[in-house]
Amino acid sequence: MGEEVDGVDMRAEVGILSRNILIQGEMEPGCYGTEACKFFSFDTFGGHLKVERGFRAVHVEGVELKHMGQQSMGHYPVHFHMNGDVDEKGGYKPPTYVKDLSIHHSFSRCVTIHGSNGLLVKDVVGYDSLGHCFFTEDGPEERNTFDHCLGLLVKASTLLPSDRDSKMCRDITNGAFPGYVAKPRQDCSATSTFWMANPNNNLINCAAAGSEETGFWFIFHHVPTGPSEGMYSPGKSEHTPMGLFINNRAHSNYRAGMILDNGVKTTEANAKDKRPYLSLVGARYSPHQDADPYKPRVPALIHHFVAYKNQDHGAWLRGGDVWLDDCQFADNGIGLTLASGGTFPDDDGSRQEVKNSLFVGESDNRGMPELSDQSWVRYLSCRDFPIRGMQIYDGPINVQNCTFRKFIALDGRHTSAFGFRLNNSWQSCPNNNLTDISFDEITSRVFFGEPGPWFNKMEMDGDKTTIFHDVDGSVSEYPGAFIVKEDNWLLRHPDCIDIPDWRAAICSGRYAQIYIQSRNPANLNLKLVKDEYPEHPLEMLGALGKRNHYQQFQPVVMLGKSYTLHWDQPAPAELTIWLINFNRSGTTFTIISDIHNRLSKETRKSGVFSRSQQRDKINHSHHSRGFYYWEEETGLLFLRLRAHNEKEDFAFCSVKGCERVKIKAVIPPGSRASDCMAEAYPQYTEMPVVDVPMPKKLPRSRLPHTPEHFLEVKLESYNTRFFHIKEDFAYTEVNGKKIYQSEDGIYVTVIDGHSGKILESRGFRNSILMGIPAQLENFIRNLVDQSVVLITSKGKLVTRGAWIKILHSLGAEPTVKLKDKLCFVGFKGSFRPDWVRISVDEERAKLHQVLPIPVVKKMKL
Repeated sequence: MGEEVDGVDMRAEVGILSRNILIQGEMEPGCYGTEACKFFSFDTFGGHLKVERGFRAVHVEGVELKHMGQQSMGHYPVHFHMNGDVDEKGGYKPPTYVKDLSIHHSFSRCVTIHGSNGLLVKDVVGYDSLGHCFFTEDGPEERNTFDHCLGLLVKASTLLPSDRDSKMCRDITNGAFPGYVAKPRQDCSATSTFWMANPNNNLINCAAAGSEETGFWFIFHHVPTGPSEGMYSPGKSEHTPMGLFINNRAHSNYRAGMILDNGVKTTEANAKDKRPYLSLVGARYSPHQDADPYKPRVPALIHHFVAYKNQDHGAWLRGGDVWLDDCQFADNGIGLTLASGGTFPDDDGSRQEVKNSLFVGESDNRGMPELSDQSWVRYLSCRDFPIRGMQIYDGPINVQNCTFRKFIALDGRHTSAFGFRLNNSWQSCPNNNLTDISFDEITSRVFFGEPGPWFNKMEMDGDKTTIFHDVDGSVSEYPGAFIVKEDNWLLRHPDCIDIPDWRAAICSGRYAQIYIQSRNPANLNLKLVKDEYPEHPLEMLGALGKRNHYQQFQPVVMLGKSYTLHWDQPAPAELTIWLINFNRSGTTFTIISDIHNRLSKETRKSGVFSRSQQRDKINHSHHSRGFYYWEEETGLLFLRLRAHNEKEDFAFCSVKGCERVKIKAVIPPGSRASDCMAEAYPQYTEMPVVDVPMPKKLPRSRLPHTPEHFLEVKLESYNTRFFHIKEDFAYTEVNGKKIYQSEDGIYVTVIDGHSGKILESRGFRNSILMGIPAQLENFIRNLVDQSVVLITSKGKLVTRGAWIKILHSLGAEPTVKLKDKLCFVGFKGSFRPDWVRISVDEERAKLHQVLPIPVVKKMKL
């Protein structure tokens, strides 16, 4: 490929392997005498070049290194070993460098920087190597610069757990400690072209392609390892600001183009943790000034990164703050995932953002046609994998001025510009903000997921609680709206608009999170119920395993509303409720017992709460004193929660610390499950109220350039009583234009499925000559294909006749049972869109949703 495709630079890299000076290992015809022969058929004992401390000057340029490196520790084609500072800081003028090298068919890495700082590695080609190609080793390596380096075809090797593939991982590490069973995808399997053990290194104009796992991987050593032990204090690398990362590209890698995540195990295998030394473990990146967590954050800046044709991820970046600008993602399983810098309460909240960037689902770069049948070879191996451009995980994230192009769904495969992490136990926060988003050739702008392949049963807490904020309406066309999962009734109100195609709803409101921590026991399931919708509880399993010593739940809630908590076993003896993502201004939500400082681990008592015999008194809680009401007959404990201190925009907690209330109880042995729904409702059921009015839909003239827009439709058929007068009402509303049904019978509105224009509105009444079904059948038969058909009823619907056949021809399920009131959104065409819906009831039928226009068929797989 020698051109840009759909706006993404996919021009092939060219690396010249020959040089005037050649250094090469002398090879035997086959593998011999080492454990490596289990995995390689060729001789892996090559030459090596090693630079050790105390040299006067080293400058290597214009050299070809072939058959170098060995499958044993410390023997690499180019190896700077424990040199300390090799630039001006170490007294080297000019600074030490290696330039214009060709390193190919290497048996162990390309360039290794070990315990050395300030080395310049420029214009180096690494091709066909075993193990991490450009490698920093122990964690203290800083200020090294990789400029215009190219790494191609990087394969697994035996040296470190991170180098090994699944077979090597099992063969080498199984039983390394009694009882240890290797988990290759967790402990090993990280072979990368660029392996950065310290973030303070520079990567400029580099390319990584064809790695067995990943192109660029930033890994974190909590303490320095190997000979570098003791060179920095614990945790420094996780807080060290990132060096320059500018104009790099990664493509054709298996796991990801780039990963910023994880650490390495810094202790030997032991009974407490049987994993081998240097296995992959969890770590969280949180860069701060001078690597000091008490000083201000310093964002990690990623500028003009291009990632395409990476099978799993274009980039997976976990940490705070991480900011991307002017990046391009194309033909990846998932373009970009920004995961939060840490888990509350260990993290204070971070900000991650991507701006001015392009996401392409499936570009026109489809590879070469096969000569046998001239069919195009698809890149993705899992043809039903749900492709997502931007994956929303937890947050908070900010996506601004980004374009999404060519995300086209197929039958059997969901594809969307925005999606969510699947099988996710961690809840997303309400401060995920999207602004100035453009779409071009899109099937679905957003998809929240549904039970099925890859999504499983959608039963984990994070799958149920997804949410984001459409700041300017460029995604949903409703500025300021929040987009929530369609069946999350904790966040809904009566005026929310359904988006069936997304499995979502457009809502308005003030949202925050509560973090519920339960102990004694910690294996309970929680049922959270909004008093306005007690018939729709949200059942939560908790984010942690059931064997943990505590459990945590962190749902998003709507401020100013009341909720009840219920348990599937006797209530926990200790419950702590933290308020996160609460803004002080305009809220009425919390009683305070203490404020917890995350860094110092200090807790300051800020107030007390005492029992009141009157439930209404809990509304009079103030900063230093609160009240609770215990209702013994129902088993309900009532608290009113409110945040008292200001917080910064993207922080979880206030500037003074995390506000929380602790509840301790003495639970008699043998108590029944603390599920009090039968006692609480209908006694405490409240009328659903809209606190924040829904925003008005943007006019087409104010939308970013996009060939697709939304048609808002609202249908109602219902009875209204005014004292002694009973009247039937029915109306159809299209983009704010209301059409009332004046007479009993059926009213049909037909809309062009391409332009969204109303083509015809017509009423049908029973007559002596012909009933409504027969009239409808004739009318629908003459409609052109690609027509959206809206139907409402007024008066008592006569359900006899060919109703089901007619509605089925417009996409309704053949098993639907009609009642007096009917609202229906259907489609005349050769396929059934996701948004076809029917509502039937004795008293009131109602539909309020948006439809994507033009209506398009998902292509066959």
